[in-house]
Amino acid sequence: MNRWQEILVIVMLMTGPITQAMAGWQSSASNYYRTGSNSLTDITEQKAIAIAQQHFKGRVLAINHDDNIYRIKILSNQGTIHTILINARDGSVISTH
Repeated sequence: MNRWQEILVIVMLMTGPITQAMAGWQSSASNYYRTGSNSLTDITEQKAIAIAQQHFKGRVLAINHDDNIYRIKILSNQGTIHTILINARDGSVISTH
């Protein structure tokens, strides 16, 4: 093995744990943001949808999260579109229309 090959092997051995650590961090970050929650005290998008569907049965058309409020649009089984505002902190229903 020549000198460059030895250096390459050493570099690869040293970067392996760093790469694994970064992959683990990236996976954790990806899972964190996938919940749709901006804070550890916020409810998840899935929980907000479940709360909204207790008021109106149907298909979720859209969900937005701004200023600690989830805005969920549901197409009801009767064909009406409903907008439900849910407090992202505690899950309380702010308004329905």
